[in-house]
Amino acid sequence: MGSNGPKLIFRPITIPYFLIILGWTFILLPLFISMEVIFARALGLPLSLAFILFLLSLFGSHINLPIKEIVSMEPLVTLRRVSFFGVSWIIPEFGRRRRKTLLSINFGGAIIPVITSVYLLLVTVPYREPSPSITYMKILIALLIVTIVTHRVAKPVKGLGIAIPTFIPPLTTALTSILLYSIYIRSNPFIIAYVSGTMGTLLGADLLNLDKIPRLGAPIVSVGGAGIFDGIYITGLISTFLVLILL
Repeated sequence: MGSNGPKLIFRPITIPYFLIILGWTFILLPLFISMEVIFARALGLPLSLAFILFLLSLFGSHINLPIKEIVSMEPLVTLRRVSFFGVSWIIPEFGRRRRKTLLSINFGGAIIPVITSVYLLLVTVPYREPSPSITYMKILIALLIVTIVTHRVAKPVKGLGIAIPTFIPPLTTALTSILLYSIYIRSNPFIIAYVSGTMGTLLGADLLNLDKIPRLGAPIVSVGGAGIFDGIYITGLISTFLVLILL
């Protein structure tokens, strides 16, 4: 994109909209408490950092950062009516037209989960895990499994983007993490679940389907989609919840 192109795409936050968000914030207070359990205790993140990450995910879900503009050609069929001596014919005409799709990445639904995963990999695992190398190996195995499953169930939806069934990625992530965490040396199953869930969904649902974007016919495609309610964020969150419940 040129230097004069848009740098940021967002939903304008008016006062009524902000009040709605604020109201939902109070309604979701029990979820905030659960977030403290997941991020601060299970994942070993500082409570202040956990709270900041949650707020960034919530409000950042309305911000999409443009990456590139994809130009594709699509077939175009038009019908032309021709009249001659009182008789009309409908003649189809075939052509092609250029379609532009703006590829962007969602701040709250993709960037924040990736930053959290990188923090866990570079800070939490080396300093908190009894055997970092074993934990890294388990995360890699879980990541491959989640990526493959997510890629298989992800479906391109014309005019919208890439859609995935809500509970298949987190359930796959949770079961895989539970099976792996106690092998050889016990590792933190919550870290395995969060990292493999978020990164596996990002790879399997979004990045491995980038080649399908020109055929979607959508004006804007966002990696990370609707932020807090998107597959990447929700997979990391729900899979960690499931591990917490099933263990």
